[in-house]
Amino acid sequence: MSSTVSSTAIIAHESLQDPYAELWFAEPAGFVSLPLTALLADPETPDADRLHAAAAPLLAAAPDEMARQQFIALLASGQRMLGVLREFGTVHCSVGLHRDDVGGGARPLLSLLTITWRDTATAPRAATAARAVTESAGHRHIEYLELSCGPLTISEVLRRPAPDSGLPQLPLLQVHAHLPHPDCKRLVVLTISSTAVARREEYRALLRGIVETVRFEDPMRVAA
Repeated sequence: MSSTVSSTAIIAHESLQDPYAELWFAEPAGFVSLPLTALLADPETPDADRLHAAAAPLLAAAPDEMARQQFIALLASGQRMLGVLREFGTVHCSVGLHRDDVGGGARPLLSLLTITWRDTATAPRAATAARAVTESAGHRHIEYLELSCGPLTISEVLRRPAPDSGLPQLPLLQVHAHLPHPDCKRLVVLTISSTAVARREEYRALLRGIVETVRFEDPMRVAA
């Protein structure tokens, strides 16, 4: 599996300078961040106006009214999904597009990267990392690591949509990384989700690469 983006340039996102940031990380090529603030903006706000301005050319390019209504419905569905994620503490979402070139194939692979904060009972970080995967059913291929950001666990879960959900009945692979915060009162969960279950090793390697870049302190300030 390889990225559809050929450039290896490193781009510093504007959020690197956010004075309120609590987590720093780098995304590999092939991931595009979703602007949660703009997509979930309240009506009649500047962010909502920017969303309408961005969507206007797409609506104007639609061949007919039915296509425009389908686009609006898809956007609304996506907003509902992102809204639910945000209610559960998700602060970042990225869509991943990579090329499945294993075994000579060339089909595109889609994935979703999310970053979610969870409150935990006060405990040593190593204990919190272990408890995160042992207290929930379904975690497998559990790996405990000690990296620059501290102790963490990486695990996998295989889920299926509920029969009455209306979603395609395809198994969903979720690779999780649980990283306890240095304050020992919460942890951050990085998750890559994809229906390409056969590429679990590749997605696990992708997530581990992202986790290796995670810092709980501003890396620019620490370097200075």
